[in-house]
Amino acid sequence: MLPLEGITVVTLEQAIAAPFATRQLADMGARVIKIERPEVGDFARNYDTTVNGLSSHFVWCNRSKESIELDLKTEEGKEALRRLIGKSDVFVQNLAPGAIERMGFIPDELTEKHPELIVCSLSGYGKGGPYETKKAYDLLVQCEAGLVSITGSEEIPSKAGISIADIAAGMYAYTGILTALLNRSKTGKGTVMEISMLEALGEWMGYPKYYSAYGGEEPRRAGASHATIYPYGPFTCGDGKTVFIGLQNEREWESFCLRILEQPQLTDNPKFESNYKRAENRDELKSIIERNFKSKTSEEVIEKVEEAKIANARLNSMKDFFEHPQLTARNRWQQVQTPVGEIAALKPPVTMKNVQSVMNPIPALGEHTESILKEIGMHSQVK
Repeated sequence: MLPLEGITVVTLEQAIAAPFATRQLADMGARVIKIERPEVGDFARNYDTTVNGLSSHFVWCNRSKESIELDLKTEEGKEALRRLIGKSDVFVQNLAPGAIERMGFIPDELTEKHPELIVCSLSGYGKGGPYETKKAYDLLVQCEAGLVSITGSEEIPSKAGISIADIAAGMYAYTGILTALLNRSKTGKGTVMEISMLEALGEWMGYPKYYSAYGGEEPRRAGASHATIYPYGPFTCGDGKTVFIGLQNEREWESFCLRILEQPQLTDNPKFESNYKRAENRDELKSIIERNFKSKTSEEVIEKVEEAKIANARLNSMKDFFEHPQLTARNRWQQVQTPVGEIAALKPPVTMKNVQSVMNPIPALGEHTESILKEIGMHSQVK
């Protein structure tokens, strides 16, 4: 039996945050019923057409779900949603602030009527406060949370290359729902919860917020290097390729000077005698390291630092990652069915003994409308 088998989730979701959360639930065996707008569906279906005509965002976040088209502007559509919520354990939504209440689905009233129901709402900035109704796209929340201010080069602040605010909110929604299910098993009662993208990403900003609040200065933008640890980041080799190395302590620094740079005297240089000093004089130290690496290929550098047990990495492209030998060796890819054929999907990162994650198809828009409506005693003209 799968961990969440027997749990039904009804989700009124779009884009990334809520769909990412509910896909985790589906992976663990929950039945996830995704409500979509007639003919249009979740707008993430149309972000791009790169996966054999399907959206890369949509196939990532929506496997193993059932899709039902409902027009929630009609009384019939609302009645269908009421019936689905009445049969569910969890109701998830990430519509615009206040939208679900205007439809007549007030979270506190839902849990009064269905005491075991767990209602989870995701939004950009949370209820109340001056930002409650402010539009909250991922980039904008990255800016508001201060992430962009510490990311990028010294000259150019940058966003993270993925939807990190959405993902953070989605993961807290997932773990919050699991916590609520566990608590319900003890108390018999559901709950109402909310997750804001700003607060989710803000939790991940722990080190820089404390560093600046109590240290008196903002962490500097250091590109692909670390703002406060050095050497920690990219270095160019003789073949023009980039190798990343990371040193965490004085023992590793001594080994690096002796075995890699073959300049043990650097450990006695007052400019480099501590991590703080090395970070302060990083430009000079970077020149020393790259002069040494200039006579070696990237593979030779990787081999030497690996032998010295110095943390390292290649600068992989996304194609390199897709073909990563570690993922292949651990059999981490599985074929998943889509409306246009099979695609490769990365298995969920949590591996449990005797538990096989659900990797069911990505649904076509409204694929399950007729069967779900029949299940709740209604007809397909509701959509």
